[in-house]
Amino acid sequence: MKRLFDLLLGTLALALLAVPMLLVALAVRLSSEGPILYWSDRVGIRNRIFRMPKFRTMRIGTPPVATHLLPEPDAWLTPIGAFLRKTSLDELPQLWSILKGDMSFVGPRPALFNQDDLISLRTQRGVDALVPGLTGWAQVNGRDALSIPDKVALDEEYLRRRSLWLDLRILLLTCIKVARSDGISH
Repeated sequence: MKRLFDLLLGTLALALLAVPMLLVALAVRLSSEGPILYWSDRVGIRNRIFRMPKFRTMRIGTPPVATHLLPEPDAWLTPIGAFLRKTSLDELPQLWSILKGDMSFVGPRPALFNQDDLISLRTQRGVDALVPGLTGWAQVNGRDALSIPDKVALDEEYLRRRSLWLDLRILLLTCIKVARSDGISH
């Protein structure tokens, strides 16, 4: 049922957002050197690595680590990078990952391949059994402001409580959080 929901909503979202995505792609191309998309190695279900696309918000040569681990993260942003991140427009290409089945609309956010502490704790708690999501319970309860143990505790709570109704609630709360730019550090 969840997969069918992802396919239907993903197809609808892609149809509705095709023009805005083309405009963002053009803005990325015109505002900085390098490719439009950044393909990030992420950890999926059962710790399988997959390639996740995002509109590129960082300059070429940025180290592949979580943004908060960079020295002076703002210095690595492209001219429109901060705007794309604040509005979460950089996340739109992940619709491809949802349609492909690497991601779901709702689930734990996919860890970077080198976030060993997060991956290990999620594996210990059984969270690795979930398909990662565009948004999740941790995102609507703190997003970037959460510590790794707190994030994993919320991911584990989602694992226990998951349902279509909870997914719909998380999607609604995500829309509200994105509109307010709540919990975004960079």
